[in-house]
This record gives sequence, structure tokens and C-alpha cells, in this order.
Amino acid sequence: MKVVILHNDLRVYWKGRIKYLRHFLAEHNINLYAIELFGKGSPYAFDPYDSDNCLFPNNSYDELTKGEIKAKLYKKLDEINPDIIIGGSIVFFSGALGIRWCRRHDKHFIMFDDGKPSAIKRNFLVKYTKDTITRQSDALWLPSKDYDVEYEGVFDKSWIFHGYNTIDNKLFKINAEKEVNHNTIICVARLVDIKNLDNLLRAWQLVEAKNDTYKLLLIGGGPEKDHLKQLSSYLNLRRLEFAGIIANKDIPMYLFNSDAFVLASFAESWGLVVNEAMAAGLPILLSKKINAATKLLEEGGNGFSFDPNDSVDISHKILRFINLDEAAKKIMSDRSLQIINTMNYERMGIELLTVLNKMAVQKPKKATFFGGLFMSLWRGRYNISSWNK
Repeated sequence: MKVVILHNDLRVYWKGRIKYLRHFLAEHNINLYAIELFGKGSPYAFDPYDSDNCLFPNNSYDELTKGEIKAKLYKKLDEINPDIIIGGSIVFFSGALGIRWCRRHDKHFIMFDDGKPSAIKRNFLVKYTKDTITRQSDALWLPSKDYDVEYEGVFDKSWIFHGYNTIDNKLFKINAEKEVNHNTIICVARLVDIKNLDNLLRAWQLVEAKNDTYKLLLIGGGPEKDHLKQLSSYLNLRRLEFAGIIANKDIPMYLFNSDAFVLASFAESWGLVVNEAMAAGLPILLSKKINAATKLLEEGGNGFSFDPNDSVDISHKILRFINLDEAAKKIMSDRSLQIINTMNYERMGIELLTVLNKMAVQKPKKATFFGGLFMSLWRGRYNISSWNK
């Protein structure tokens, strides 16, 4: 069996997943290929693309016509002739063109997506069109079971599986006993609007007024850096440290030497940095708008959630953690490790293999009339201009 993973870019977290899956699936006589469409324009531009698998290494999507993208991708898929394509949501080029190729060649298509449709407001016609094309997929690969409700009435639950939003948990495990006495709460985030760092800093002012024994360590860079430093000065924050951009290889030790992780984002399609923090043994303090929180946060068990629009609520939850005794913090740390150990590469591989074997004895779907019509008109997009807002 030949399987292709196809997406607009396959950087950062996808690199480790693909490496693991290639080895795992090869043991079951399944060859895994990867196709990355664009070398430029990625929100993860700090991470280099895979030169062996990138179709347009010197271009971003807006430098190409949709016809050029389609022609080169279809030529590559014709060369590989995969039995199954795993592609991103049909709103992207990878999903829109991948599913179209599969329906034309009588092959299976698996769509992966970590965005919840309910989080994006669409009018009836757009929603109907998107749902109709999504129904043409043979299976859906979602992060966790709480996403299933998003597809009720749209997709057959027997062909929904889970667990692709994983990281290499082992990279964040330090060979030492985890302590919770560093008096540090850490936030690792791009310094952009959607991360809601203004409200986090305002909440931290309230925290300092009640308990100034803890430090807030902010790791990351971005266009909001100068504004946030000015805000910190205006709020007279004394226990806030801007660490700037830290090399990925050094992040695990920063996490290990902290006591809890906080992320106040207005929205996160998942939030894989939460996985990283938990793999390092950190309790988590999360915005209720972070999708990962539904699966990975046990309220009071390994952390607390808060309303990202309410700096008072954010401060209360941070203080609630700070005021726990050391034994309670250690229990939260251990619980984070227990939870994240259920969301790992091994589970991801088993879930995918189960569906691939199931597909091997099933015929691919046939496009419906409207499904075929909509697929012929829609080729996808890659507009990331609003991702930071």
C-alpha cells in the first residue's frame, strides 16, 4: 500500500510525526510519502522546509496561479499513484486538490483538521458547500473525540478517528526528578494579538499585588514585542521577564525549570505548546478558547481554565495555583504527565493503521452530484493573514 501525506506545509510538528509514521507503517508493508506544497509563506517560516518533498520550494501560494499548483501537484501524485491520500482540510489547497484527485482516480482520501467548524462563522451557502465537499472524504482524522460533535449530520462517525495532534513527548522529558519550587510560571508564545498577552500582563499586575514571590517568564518573539515591553513598564511589572526567542532544543529545560504553564490565547485550533508543557511535567493554566484544553485539561486535576477576556479571572486562576501547597502542585505535575502519555506517537500510529487496514477492504467513495460539482469549482486557498489576529 502507498500512502501520501499532503499539506501546504509540513514543518515543525509534522516532521517528527512523518518520521515516526514512515518507520511504523513500513513494518506493516505500507510506504509513506510526504508532499509539502510551498517553501515560502508558512507561519512556521523559522523552520526549514523539506527540500526533498517540497513542490514549490522558492514560492509562496500567492506567487502562483491555482492552475500551476494543481498541474504540478497532480503530476507528482500521478507519479506516486498512491492508494490513499491524507490531506488537510478542504479549505486548503492540500485538501481541495487532494480529494479531487482521489475521486477522479478512485482512491481513498482522509482529511485531517484541528480547527472546529463552529469557531468560524459562515453563511448558509458557504457552510453547505464546505460540508458537501467534506462528505466526499472517506475518513476524518481529528485530534480528539470532543471534535466529533462538530461533524454530526455531516459525516459517518464510524469513519472518524483521532490522535494526530501529537508531539514527540520524549523530547520534553528531562532525566531528573521534577520539582515545583522554582517560583516561575512560563508562557511560550508568538508575540502576536491572538495570544492575548495584553490581558495576561494586566492579570499579572493583579497577581503581583497579591503575591510577588513568583516570576512570569515569557518566551517568544513577534511584532508585539515593543508594545508589550511598554505595557509592562506602564503596569510597573517587577516580576516579568522577556526571554525572547529561545532555540527549540533549549525549550525543554526552560519548561522543566518552571512550575506551571500559562496560555491566554483568544483562540487556538489546538495549541501543541500545551502538549510540550505537559510532557515536561507542568500543570497548565489555559484559556477556555484553546481547543487542546477540552482534551488535556482536567479542571483542578492538572490545572485551571479561565475566560481570556477577563484579566481578573486569569489572575484568580494563576493565584489559585500559586497558593497551592507544594504537594498539591506535584500531584498536578504528575497528572499532566499521565494525561499526555495517552496522546503520543504510538497511539497515533495505531489509530492510523487501523483505518488504513479498514480501507484496504473497502471501495473508495463515489462523488455525489453536488459534491463533484463543488469539487470541480473549488481548488482551495492558503490565506494566513488573519492567523495572528
